[in-house]
Amino acid sequence: MRTPTAAGPADAVAVFDRLRRHSSPKLALTGGFAGRGAVETAAEGCRVTLSDGRTALDFGSYAVTLLGHRHPAVAEAVRHQLDAMPTATRSLANPVAAEAAACLSGYLGDVLPKVYFGLNGADVVEVAVKLARLATGRERVLAVRGGFHGKSLGALALTHSPLYRTGLLGCAVDVAHLDADDPRALRRELARGEVAAVVLEPVQGENGAVPLSTEVLRRWCEDAARHGGFVIADEIQCGLRRCGERSVALADGLPVDAVLFGKPLGGGIVPLSAMLCTERLYAPLAADPFLHSATFGGHPLSCAAVPAALTAIERLAEHGRWLSERLDELLAGLRARHPEVVRAVRGRGLLRGVDCVSPHAAGSVVVELAGAGLLVSPCLGRPTTVRLLPPLVCTPADLAEAAALLDTALAATARTLRQGGAG
Repeated sequence: MRTPTAAGPADAVAVFDRLRRHSSPKLALTGGFAGRGAVETAAEGCRVTLSDGRTALDFGSYAVTLLGHRHPAVAEAVRHQLDAMPTATRSLANPVAAEAAACLSGYLGDVLPKVYFGLNGADVVEVAVKLARLATGRERVLAVRGGFHGKSLGALALTHSPLYRTGLLGCAVDVAHLDADDPRALRRELARGEVAAVVLEPVQGENGAVPLSTEVLRRWCEDAARHGGFVIADEIQCGLRRCGERSVALADGLPVDAVLFGKPLGGGIVPLSAMLCTERLYAPLAADPFLHSATFGGHPLSCAAVPAALTAIERLAEHGRWLSERLDELLAGLRARHPEVVRAVRGRGLLRGVDCVSPHAAGSVVVELAGAGLLVSPCLGRPTTVRLLPPLVCTPADLAEAAALLDTALAATARTLRQGGAG
């Protein structure tokens, strides 16, 4: 049996070999491109250390590292729980999950008092839709074109892109997708039959950091409530101050029945997601708490991170607003300097999308950035977009460095386009 150790330059070769043999050759290929033959070995704050000694700024990690890597307060809270009781009996009451639930409910002003914990975003999408169908006795669910809600079978039905459903004959939920720009879309679907819930992202991350119209969403909320349906705000990527607000939907005055959190909820250290909802939506689970359960739901090691993570996020909220304003200026300048490559810049807060003229151009930018020392996230639902997810802990110097690296990568891609290699 091999003993895991930190990977050095020679060990990286073995890592890629194991990925090819035991996982996917494509993962080895993409990881090799991103790291130029090196692998990740350590991280702190905004910086990731590679096996060849290089470091990279992390503006990616698919929105998990809002507090950066290994935030000291969150690490200490998790370490304390690890030394006390890292897992739950599932028979006795779990005080860590109870405290985390109270903390989360209070964080949103106790307007959504019921809490269910999962590990991944899809976990809480699944339970929210399940409860909506049980509470209403209706089958049909509505989602939004361009939305992404996960890849487990039920959540996958809500995800709009057909890319993820290739090879599957059908998904477990009866879903129709609404045009995000049409305020009357939900009303027309209601005329076709009863609806249990509408699931929406106030800012669509995988679709290229696209904020949805607040007025359209408000109209949908009103129409759904009038017909007894639930509105579920999926803020797994955009919530918890990523887009400036604790909850984007609640801050925009949308009367939603549930808010879903995930990604940074575990402080960038442990996996955790949560559904916060009304008593009406939660009623089936209140009546039978075993109606939907999971072995690691409310896991003490993960839930221990919640109070520390929320406290850290709030302490950095004002800095996050400054970062967002500065990011506006920097991205506007880059778009003006590189019109051959950049078609548009979108987003809100610290969730931004740089839309390129083609998928090949976007891919070129991502590879150039990774090689230069800036990690970003591609958008699988909109392959022309490069997603930037700077953490709250990044400094003005970090942001300036990232902008300079992006400037260089866009210039390199422009040269490639002029030579006919990435169009």
